[in-house]
Amino acid sequence: MSQSLLSARRSGALAESYLKVRGESLSLVSGLSDSDATVQSMEDASPAKWHLAHTTWFFETFLLEPRLTGYQVFDPNYCYLFNSYYEQVGERHPRPSRGMLTRPSLEDIRNYRTHVDAGMARFLDSGPTGEILDLVELGLHHEQQHQELLLTDILHLFAQNPLRPAFRAPEPLAVESNGPAPLDWLSFDQAMVQIGHAGSDFAFDCEGPRHEAIIRSFKLASRPVLNAEWFEFMADSGYRTSTLWLSDGWAIVNERGWDAPFYWEQRDGAWMTMTLRGLQPVDPAAPVCHISYFEADAFARWMGKRLPSEFEWEHAAAGREVTGNFADSGRLRPKPPASVASDGSSENLFGDVWEWTHSPYTAYPRFKISEGAVGEYNGKFMNGQYVLRGGSCATPAGHVRATYRNFFQPDKRWQFSGLRLADDA
Repeated sequence: MSQSLLSARRSGALAESYLKVRGESLSLVSGLSDSDATVQSMEDASPAKWHLAHTTWFFETFLLEPRLTGYQVFDPNYCYLFNSYYEQVGERHPRPSRGMLTRPSLEDIRNYRTHVDAGMARFLDSGPTGEILDLVELGLHHEQQHQELLLTDILHLFAQNPLRPAFRAPEPLAVESNGPAPLDWLSFDQAMVQIGHAGSDFAFDCEGPRHEAIIRSFKLASRPVLNAEWFEFMADSGYRTSTLWLSDGWAIVNERGWDAPFYWEQRDGAWMTMTLRGLQPVDPAAPVCHISYFEADAFARWMGKRLPSEFEWEHAAAGREVTGNFADSGRLRPKPPASVASDGSSENLFGDVWEWTHSPYTAYPRFKISEGAVGEYNGKFMNGQYVLRGGSCATPAGHVRATYRNFFQPDKRWQFSGLRLADDA
């Protein structure tokens, strides 16, 4: 098959993917009012309206404006309003003040998306090839990242409202479980393994280059840590025992008054948690969620175990089918895991909760930041953060893979983050 025909086929497939991904973003905000989509609940979060506009700005700025002949920018002010952190693109509205953008309205942003989508349809129909198509694909995966952020940010916003509004219908209301799944241990021998993405399928730059790494023999838990186990940690004064905590973590526990995972609260003697389906009972059999790296590390130490390295996690996940409780399930909260699969593998390495590893987010050997503004996408954040693996119940289906590296600062809790234990063999 000729190269031009291959490019045309890929361009057509991306056009279909473009419509699907962009439509999913609009579906997420279908039940939000202009007020819901405008408010910013904290500096780490962004308004839903901003997420919709920023992902659109990405396509307009990096593809349409420089590459589509005759394209007219929707509004010149939007580059300032919706640039996130791209220094090479120019000045931008301060991140902590995104919630002050009462104008443009949500309807204005919908019109902006329609305008850019029409331009992208013409652009993809013109037959772009090679690196240009790579940039389109990057934009789609970028938008999927913001779909998850939109969900985590709207959850944080609604949790600040004393009415505890539900993002989606508040079901299931009751605990859905026959009890916690048993914990088994999966053993892995010492090996020289290949780490990082390989092949022609999409991956972010920070997932490579593929390289060799030595892994010592280790054991990995067959499932994530559950709420039932976290109850035991709390009852055993886990949040009040300084010897379990890293120094920075212990300082934050005392400064912020942590005594339970984020969004947990007691009502009439029962633990409840804020979810995208409103205030729900804490399910003892579901994976613990909304915990920081510091909490994950302290729990592992309390159990006499440790967190896995990201290389151990990736080695365990390599070759596994990427299935699990992702956003497309509609559950929008972690699901109680099943027991170990018949082949001895874990059935829940993917989905439900992002799993903290003890690996700092740093560059792989021979990593090089891409040229131009898109080089600012991942590389410049490789300090002061830890890697999480596996995806969550808010991650779009098809977005993650075994090599995918998520990363956050160790004190962050508003993401769907949990943990899986590891131990030396």
